[in-house]
Amino acid sequence: MNILVLGGGGREHAIAWALAKSPKTDELYVAPGNGGTAAIAHNVADLDVEDGQSVLAFAREHNIGLVVIGPEAPLVAGVADVLRKEGLAVFGPDAQGARLEGSKTFSKKFMDANGIATARYASFTELDPALAYVRELGAPIVVKADGLAAGKGVIVADDLEDAEEAVRSCFDGAFGEAGSTVLIEECLDGPECSLLAFVTGGKAFCMTTAQDHKRAFDGDLGPNTGGMGVYSPVPIVDADELAGMRAVMENAAAATARAPFEREYRGVLYGGFMLTSEGPKVLEFNARFGDPETQVVLPRLDADLVDIMLAVAEGRPDDIELRWSEQWAVCVVLASEGYPGAYEKGKVILGIEEAEELEGVTVFHAGTARNIDDELVTAGGRVLNVVALGDSFDEARERAYEAVDLINFEGKQYRTDIGKRAAAGREAWD
Repeated sequence: MNILVLGGGGREHAIAWALAKSPKTDELYVAPGNGGTAAIAHNVADLDVEDGQSVLAFAREHNIGLVVIGPEAPLVAGVADVLRKEGLAVFGPDAQGARLEGSKTFSKKFMDANGIATARYASFTELDPALAYVRELGAPIVVKADGLAAGKGVIVADDLEDAEEAVRSCFDGAFGEAGSTVLIEECLDGPECSLLAFVTGGKAFCMTTAQDHKRAFDGDLGPNTGGMGVYSPVPIVDADELAGMRAVMENAAAATARAPFEREYRGVLYGGFMLTSEGPKVLEFNARFGDPETQVVLPRLDADLVDIMLAVAEGRPDDIELRWSEQWAVCVVLASEGYPGAYEKGKVILGIEEAEELEGVTVFHAGTARNIDDELVTAGGRVLNVVALGDSFDEARERAYEAVDLINFEGKQYRTDIGKRAAAGREAWD
């Protein structure tokens, strides 16, 4: 069949890469795509992925049998609703299901209603009550823009001054309309862990664990980013914690199949957890594949992604069977100098071919493009995801950094400690 993937980042390159391996894939389109997807699919640069009618027209014109929605914005905009109404198979929830990510307040109320453990919180639409609550809770404290902010609307403040400044910045428009409502919550303590699940028919089919590195610099220092590196599986998670996270995902999936949800949730549900001394607690739910978690989860999937996504899209939970490789996966993100702040584009990238000659190495493109001379150049904050598989955690980490050393562009920025803390064991978080 012909398949259309919406999105243009590293997540979408990884999804397209996995779909392209299936014998069931005929023509593969990615909108808008990037420099990496261009090598395995048809990039569609001029399609407005947040306009359901435009996507529908393209799908009809190109006989698309499956639409895979990668980013959160088209989901929140209701693109899946438009396509499903016309009978297309869509991987991704409708707008109501996407509110689990599109509104942090809605998500917290969902957790409360279904007995899902999470941090104490309150949401505000006015500055003064928000500041009063910050002073009541004390620091450290977490300030979140309620709406979509490209993964950057979360500020972990270590003192009251920073917390109050974060609240003011939200209401002053730092995150646009996303910050018109502000969620303030207690700061949980412990390691973070992501557990994603395919969800359809009220059932969750959990994937393998992954652990992202949000901070920009080594030692978990600097501002939050969209993610600077990730690995899978997570060695510090014990059996009880894994069972607890799975139970949460199953509970949440079941809840999406009943009121107030009017239509069945079909797509990925992302559970972001904190492994606290009281057990796993949910930091957030997302309504799509994580980025960069997808880049280490899908290379470990030992099953046909087309079969899985179609079963999800068509509401056939009994036809879903997941199998996972025993290998470890480590991803190091190469970013533009200055990210997550201002950065320059157009830097020529060299060495990807040499890096991918290493055993077990795949480079997923995030922010890349071709210039007028057909050279591969940087075109975003996060530029490349260097992924390595290995028979051990250490082997995968070493191989990933060996590949990183082979890739060069002006201003290349990356963390040198991806996975280092977890390799030292759970006591590294004590």
